[in-house]
Amino acid sequence: MLKIDGVGIPTPSDFQVGIQDISKAERNARGSMIIERIATKRKLEIGWRYLTDQQLKQLLNAVSPVFFQVDYPDPQTGGQRQGTFYAGDRTVGAMDYIDSKIRWKEIKFNVIER
Repeated sequence: MLKIDGVGIPTPSDFQVGIQDISKAERNARGSMIIERIATKRKLEIGWRYLTDQQLKQLLNAVSPVFFQVDYPDPQTGGQRQGTFYAGDRTVGAMDYIDSKIRWKEIKFNVIER
């Protein structure tokens, strides 16, 4: 479903595509709104549950560079789309800690189009 820099990653448990318009808006002397759309960008909200240690490591390393390529299903085009993205804050939740080993239950983060 998703690829980062051409490498397939585990299918997410949660996946949302945000379509964001970047605009400059102001009112003219008549009070009418004037909007200049500068660009339309995507924000992907992604989450996984119960990844192995290796999958978690692979995922965190894949989004470590400042910018990376993401292939993803896009609802507006109805097909796969590719773009250059960067990662927001990554949150990893722990499930438990048994015999000196932590088990992770989920990871979630956003990737935002450059």
